[in-house]
Amino acid sequence: MNCSIAQTLEVVGEWWSVLIVRDAFLGVTRFDDFQERLGISRNILTNRLEHLIERGVLEKSAYQEHPMRFDYHLTEKGRDLWVVLGAMRQWGDRWEAPDGPPVVMRHEACGHIGAFVAVCESCGEPLTRAELTPLAGPGALPGQAPLPLARVR
Repeated sequence: MNCSIAQTLEVVGEWWSVLIVRDAFLGVTRFDDFQERLGISRNILTNRLEHLIERGVLEKSAYQEHPMRFDYHLTEKGRDLWVVLGAMRQWGDRWEAPDGPPVVMRHEACGHIGAFVAVCESCGEPLTRAELTPLAGPGALPGQAPLPLARVR
């Protein structure tokens, strides 16, 4: 499907993949640590780690030779998922955390507990769905025009 959202889901749309990436952001690097934190079976974890490496989200480096063991680290492509996970966390905090957010983020520069806010890279104004218009981009297929955004009440 010629859709960037669909392509992103091909890479990280599976439940365990997102949680592995989340834990990698939290500093988890070793197979056994991922397995213990997530409660995931070894074969599924192996499969998900291999998929994330193949797709360029993680890279592995040996830290032991006998037996061979690896550390798993986010690549630049993987680190770019930070805003995606942040948006998912904020949505979950608002709609699925009745007792309040299980984790909050402090901005180290000012100490404020804050949220991600999408802003225009040109003018710095906040981006809202109502102020955006979808247009065909350079990767659009011939005749593939985006649908206009629906009016949301």
